[in-house]
Amino acid sequence: MLKQEQENRSQMEFFCVDEFVPQEHLLRKIENLVDFNHIYGLVEELYCPDNGRPSCDPVVLFKMVLIQHLYGMPSLRRTVEEIRMNVAYRWFLGYTMADSIPYFATISYNFKHRFTEKTIEDVFHWVLDEIAAHNMLSPETVFIDGTHIKASANMKKRIKKEVI
Repeated sequence: MLKQEQENRSQMEFFCVDEFVPQEHLLRKIENLVDFNHIYGLVEELYCPDNGRPSCDPVVLFKMVLIQHLYGMPSLRRTVEEIRMNVAYRWFLGYTMADSIPYFATISYNFKHRFTEKTIEDVFHWVLDEIAAHNMLSPETVFIDGTHIKASANMKKRIKKEVI
């Protein structure tokens, strides 16, 4: 018997985000090994404690950029779109499915104007040290770019030259 599925796209459901992220997922492994609260100490001097608007969590900003690089996303705009749709990414950031994701311009602004080059470098080196301490970093793997680029040569157009 042929059964047509019901259109339930706008149906409300309750679910636990944690149950949708597999135990062996890379982001779950990273979250279990790395204490991202260390980032607060690295960026504390860049935030005013009692003046201005509430800021976007700096740990979330760095985790979003980490997601972008881990999964090879070409832009922050694309990264934000993917985070909006992916339960594992939201779980890693500590967001529910109902929470709004920071706008890509917010991330870009913070990395261009708030975080200094030294801060970004310190966070980068700290993350490398953390993953190396947990044996997740191996210098034995070598990645080589094998991008195929066509030559700008016309095989039908030949000029004969005498070489002396």
